[in-house]
Amino acid sequence: MADERVILVGKPGCHLCDDARVVVAAVCADRGVSWAEVSILDDPDLADRYAEQIPVVLVDGAVHDFWRVDSERLHKALGGS
Repeated sequence: MADERVILVGKPGCHLCDDARVVVAAVCADRGVSWAEVSILDDPDLADRYAEQIPVVLVDGAVHDFWRVDSERLHKALGGS
């Protein structure tokens, strides 16, 4: 997986993934944190682990949120208040 601190796991055509992308992009930009998006369609292991939970947000390699991403909670996880 990518070296970015925040990873958004989703798939094309997922409306919750679209919503999560907006939150992740905004929070990461505000915090100056790199992020990447990966698709479960490109990685069978991710599909096995997260197919029923997408979108999934990983922070420092650990699951942070799934389905809905809370911007305040993500800010806090990235060292903000």
